[in-house]
Amino acid sequence: MPSLFTVYRVLGLIGKLKEDRVVAGKEAIEEIYETSYYGRPKKDNLILTLVEAAHLLYREKLEIESEGKSLGFEEYFKSASLLNPNFELKYIVYKDLRERGFYVQPGVADFRVYPRGGKPGKSSSRSYVYVHSERVALPLSVLLKNLESACNVHKQLIIAVVDEESDITYYEVQESDPAGNMEQLYPSLHTPATMLEDRVIVWNSEASGKLYENGFYGKPLDQKRLQLSLVEGAFLLKNNIIEVTTRKDDNKLNFDEFCERAAHIEPLFQRKYRVYEDLRTRKLVPKTGFKFGTHFRVYSEVKSPSEIAHSEYLAHSIGTQHEFSLPVMSRAIRLANSVRKKMLFAIEADEIRHIDITRVKM
Repeated sequence: MPSLFTVYRVLGLIGKLKEDRVVAGKEAIEEIYETSYYGRPKKDNLILTLVEAAHLLYREKLEIESEGKSLGFEEYFKSASLLNPNFELKYIVYKDLRERGFYVQPGVADFRVYPRGGKPGKSSSRSYVYVHSERVALPLSVLLKNLESACNVHKQLIIAVVDEESDITYYEVQESDPAGNMEQLYPSLHTPATMLEDRVIVWNSEASGKLYENGFYGKPLDQKRLQLSLVEGAFLLKNNIIEVTTRKDDNKLNFDEFCERAAHIEPLFQRKYRVYEDLRTRKLVPKTGFKFGTHFRVYSEVKSPSEIAHSEYLAHSIGTQHEFSLPVMSRAIRLANSVRKKMLFAIEADEIRHIDITRVKM
């Protein structure tokens, strides 16, 4: 009995390289599209992307000609690489997805991928897959554009990152709306505090205890006093819980004056503060994420500092012009996943927008 390979060779299916696509005849629709869903039928032709054609050529299911000359895999691959930016990366990902048993078609991102058991014309695609090199920074604007395209048609967005050894790491990107269970954002009190060199100290023993026990603000300096981070101090000052004075002459600082001083101490203070405030108003408890290499670790609820539950998120604030370094992003996500947390990137815009990026298996 002839193998599938032998049948295709006998059929002698030929595609012609035309600019940025390969065009095969009517017989290819039946033998290639209707059995394996490569390409797109158009009248009596099958239109293949350069990546699809390369995979068929690799599997010896199609011959490709250019200007009457038959092209071997090497010659075709070089030509396609010149015609299509990131061609080799797309081919690596396409081949991997096909070998995993998925039907793959070109899409608004690089590919549309159908769920296992699904196929074009019979079911909807599940995912949009966008291909990127680990060597090239990924602009947030590009990521959000692809995410918007996927969300508009209710698709999952997958970023396929190809490293220097052609290994692929898949990440799912989705909007996140984190919410916590802290019904009381802060205790009802008003107490004096002092802004020191790079933190704030609450001097009153009773107030210190209430802030720490009811909201998990700060960290005890000792049994009577509480030290607050700059973002915690700003949040409590804005909400009239503490009254902040300077250490040298006891001058009172309003919120704007405090933030101006804090920004001199910590250049990213304003961005961090906006994310901190957003998380607190979502009834979450953000604390420093320094040990994890992020701005915050985030708890959904802290009933008592003596019984702290596992934090659900790591959150890092970024600006709208941010560009992801893929190795840095990979480290952050891998660390978050290894300690059973979600990695949130909080985008400082008119409103804070949270993006959850998670490593996934296809």
